[in-house]
Amino acid sequence: MTSKAFFFSFFVVSFVCLSSLAGFSAADADDLDRFQIQGSVYCDTCRVQFVTRLSKFLEGAKVKLECRSRTNGTLALTKEAVTDKTGSYKMEVTGDHEEEVCELVLVQSPDSGCSDVSKDAYLRNAAKISLTANDGIVSHETRIVNPLGFMVKTPSADCPAAFKELGIVPDVTF
Repeated sequence: MTSKAFFFSFFVVSFVCLSSLAGFSAADADDLDRFQIQGSVYCDTCRVQFVTRLSKFLEGAKVKLECRSRTNGTLALTKEAVTDKTGSYKMEVTGDHEEEVCELVLVQSPDSGCSDVSKDAYLRNAAKISLTANDGIVSHETRIVNPLGFMVKTPSADCPAAFKELGIVPDVTF
């Protein structure tokens, strides 16, 4: 084999190898812009805005993902999901949303007796979520969101006992 043939063969083999690597990196980049969001919705029977042993997870609750521009607050993405029989929901989102603030909010409860949502800005029941591969999170695909809860109008009479078990005294009058 002459040196020209050797270099030509080397060049062709190198080109094929680099081309296949470029294909793999393009597929990986696409995967980094696809996110699976998982969360749950519960009925807060004690009006404390966290899950207790008295909470009930809701089937048929609607949640909405909203991503807004960090600079001017315009809505860039919105998507809804409905909970299953375990009170869980899943949704897939594509695209990088690094320059947006994304959060999941409650939309509609399937239970009219448990449909209150706090209107106070500091108690707003929403879960912020990062939807970018450029955030240091190891799992690039799955994002698990904190549970969101609708509240009953009047707390259950069993709530003080549940709080005592937890060793807490909430600022709620029963």
